[in-house]
Amino acid sequence: MLKSRIILIVIAIALIAVFFSLPKVVVDNENESIDKGSEAPALDSSSEQQASTSADEIMSESHSGKIPEEIRQDIVRLRNSYELAKNQENSAIFADSLASVYRNLNRLDSAAKYVELSKEDNELIGNAYYEAFSFAADVDKAKRLAVKTREYLQKVLNGDPANNSAKIKLAMTYVSSDNPMQGISMLLEVVEEDPNNEEALFNLGILSIQSGQYSKAIERFEKLLLHHPDNIQAEFYLALSLMNNGQKVKARKLFTEIKNKSNDEQLLAAVESYLNEL
Repeated sequence: MLKSRIILIVIAIALIAVFFSLPKVVVDNENESIDKGSEAPALDSSSEQQASTSADEIMSESHSGKIPEEIRQDIVRLRNSYELAKNQENSAIFADSLASVYRNLNRLDSAAKYVELSKEDNELIGNAYYEAFSFAADVDKAKRLAVKTREYLQKVLNGDPANNSAKIKLAMTYVSSDNPMQGISMLLEVVEEDPNNEEALFNLGILSIQSGQYSKAIERFEKLLLHHPDNIQAEFYLALSLMNNGQKVKARKLFTEIKNKSNDEQLLAAVESYLNEL
């Protein structure tokens, strides 16, 4: 389900912080051009190499919060079993179990590493690294996770150029890099081929908010909701765009509607905060 896929990067307050840290870019769909104050050079192979790291290094970086002793013991047991496994099938089973444990702990980089060790599906691995990339609070770690995401999702696109879901995720790793224009171009390619693509319209709307193009953001989210009316995250960002565009009456009405139908505590907290400002 598409909603469950995109929610990984759109949970209320957390996403606001993530996307407002992206490079300031201007998306002009009508002229199919992208303007930036100073155009950044494309990443070359050497800069990609500098940003990359082994998955082991990514996984071993510190996390906030302490793992409960019982779960820590499970991890130790599963790691030992993985290392002592006598064949690939058993190794994959233990790695898959470790991926589940780490995902339940929200240690998504570690989870992605063990997905990589347990699966052969490039898209599944790429999506796991993309999820970790989406929530990475550390800039350097995010860069390295983006490289891992691109490593696998590019393979997916090479085999299936029409896979827009992989293309959108790949695009978003570039949008938050030193080469955002490449990512935005990829998103525009998707909406040119599939004008009502929910994920592409959502991300373009977010990027329009980030660059202060609130009218464009309104246009994106209204089009998205016309074809995907149940996307409450899009409603939230439409309301936010209306508020910032001076349409406060419409914004208040929409925020109130969201408040009355959502049970998401984080989303409701964000809605209440903005209603207090209006």
